[in-house]
Formats: sequence, C-alpha cells, structure tokens
Amino acid sequence: MALWDKLKGELIDVIEWLDDSGDTMVWRFPRHQNEIKYGAKLTVRESQAAIFVSEGQIADVFGPGLYDLTTRNLPVLTTLQKWYHGFESPFKSEIYFISTRNFTDIKWGTKKPITLRDPEFGPVRLRAFGTYVVRVTDPKSFITEIAGTEGHFTVEEITGQLTSMVITRFADLLAESKIPVLDLAANYNELSGWVTEKLAPEFSEYGLSLTKLLIENIALPKAVEEALDKRTSMGIVGDLDAFTKFQAANALEKAAENPSGDASAGVGMGMGFAMANQMTQTMTQQAPQAAAAPPAAGSATPPPLPTREAITYYLGIGGEQKGPFSQKIIEEMIRDKTLTQETLVWHKGMASWEKAAKVDELRLLLGNEPPPLP
Repeated sequence: MALWDKLKGELIDVIEWLDDSGDTMVWRFPRHQNEIKYGAKLTVRESQAAIFVSEGQIADVFGPGLYDLTTRNLPVLTTLQKWYHGFESPFKSEIYFISTRNFTDIKWGTKKPITLRDPEFGPVRLRAFGTYVVRVTDPKSFITEIAGTEGHFTVEEITGQLTSMVITRFADLLAESKIPVLDLAANYNELSGWVTEKLAPEFSEYGLSLTKLLIENIALPKAVEEALDKRTSMGIVGDLDAFTKFQAANALEKAAENPSGDASAGVGMGMGFAMANQMTQTMTQQAPQAAAAPPAAGSATPPPLPTREAITYYLGIGGEQKGPFSQKIIEEMIRDKTLTQETLVWHKGMASWEKAAKVDELRLLLGNEPPPLP
C-alpha cells in the first residue's frame, strides 16, 4: 500500500459500510495493517451489525447506531489491550460488517424425482420447485460457523448447503404427509409451514433464520399428466353419444358452408358425412330398443306388430340330410322339382321328419303338383 494510503488510514476516523451489491452477507472493513485509531467513529446502519475481531477472537458486536471507539464503548476489547492516544496505533483489530436484512428469492428444486406411493396412482415420482428467504439473526455464530475470515462473503457461497437442507427435509415431510397427489396443490401452505418449522433449529446453528419458504410447483411425471388430461377431457365431454351427435352436426354445418368443393372443404365434408353416418347407425341401433319398450299408459299409438322369425328347412334327399335352406331357396327347389311332395322335410318346432305334402307351410306351394301315382 502507498504512503498516502497509510496516512489516509491514520487520518480517517469514520468506519462504515455502504452496500450496493444486494448479495453481500459479510464485508471486512479495509485498513492498513488493521490499525483502528482510538476515538474513531463507527456507523452501523439498519439491517447491519459490526463485529470486532482482535487476534482471532471476537471482542465486541455492535448493532445499528453511531459509536465512538473508546474504552466506554469497547469494554470487552479494553480488557484485552491497553489504549493510548494519538496517531500511534492503540490496537490492531479487524472489523466485519454483517448484513442482517432478508435475502429473498433463493431458489430451490429437487435434482432428482422424489418417489412416493400414492393411494390412487400407485408409485409416482414428483419434482418440486420453489424459493426461500433467509437472514442473519446471530452475527457472531454466522462469522464463527460460516463466513470465517473471508473479507467478502456472498449469499451464493452458502445457498448450496442451505438448498440441500431444504430439499432433504421437504422430501422427508412430503413422504410422511401421505397427501394424495391430486390434493398437493391445496396443501402448499401447510407443507411450507412444516418445512420451515422443521428447518428452524438447523438454520439457527449457523446464525441464520429461515423466514419464509414457498412451494411454486410440485410437478407430476409426463405420463401421469397425460393420463390426467385424458380423464379431464372425458369429464368435460360427459355423454359420449350426445357429444358425437353434436360433433357430427357441426361437421355437416361446416360442410354446407363450403359448397365450392375445394380440397379442404371436400375433406371436411367427407368427415362430416362419416360422422353423420356414425350418428345414423347409433340412432338405428337405439330404434329397436325404443320400439321394444312398452307404450306408455294412455298412448294413442299402437305398438308395432311382432315380426315372425324366418323358417329354415332341412331336407332328406337320397338318405342324406341337406340344409338348412331359406324360404326363397325352397321355392326355387319346388320349381326345379328338386323338392316334391314325398321329400322328407324338418324345421324348428317339428317333432319329427314329415313329407313335404304334410307340412302346412309347403302344402300351398306344392298344391299345383299332382300327387304321386299309387
């Protein structure tokens, strides 16, 4: 250091710290050979504390205020060293300024997912993110445990350790809480309070206070998010059949608005007709069910006539069973003389095989054919 700097240090008797960095927690006051003049003025502003360290030992701690460094204001240091007046250095000491304001927006987040057992989804892996706020509440402990003899200590140098503590306690409490995944968002405040209370004694060991911890988000795995989106969509759609009809009607309306026949309109019209066809099939399938239902009491419209089940026939030709044959094929066989009055016939409901001439359903069809000769 130059001679002028040395002399300037002897003449200047104001010791203060004006912090414009925003992230400095500890700052050591620079003096030539750490010489502090008797009677110097010490200014400690709000949200600051000043610590005197003499020969590696903390001698005095000052809160906000204006102090004359005399034997009256340094009783502890006075017992350690003898004071003299004048420019001759009465003692050599280091002065550390500590910022006691809140350091906000310190981010934390899980590096790896937290595996939990959810009652609805089973084993899930969650990620959590948020911020927290700390401040120095015990400058002496903070200097002793954390800052040491560093001349310039920033909040970044300690956030790694603090964030690890936050994540560890948060993961432990989240697993112990057994809160269902779908209810986590409604319990962010409770979880934040539990973590803050759990970490309070651990932060106090470093002379710090965890004034606030916020949970911004607890993220689900992508696959679970997609499943939730599908479930939400199904809940919004509600009646799937009604939704299909509604979509089909919208498609037909859009198709009607594009009669020019360009490619995109053609595709839209085709989709509209396809959905309309699907709607028609759905309505057709529902029609028999509606028709089968009994008419309401007092209804003026008679119920539909019951339909007769089509009869299929089995024939005995050449000693072998043939069939089954529909009514139409039986008529063709009668015209072709393949089926005669003597042909053995059976259909559902008959007790045994009978000649075709004795079957009521075939007698009229065989009426034009003469009976066989005796």
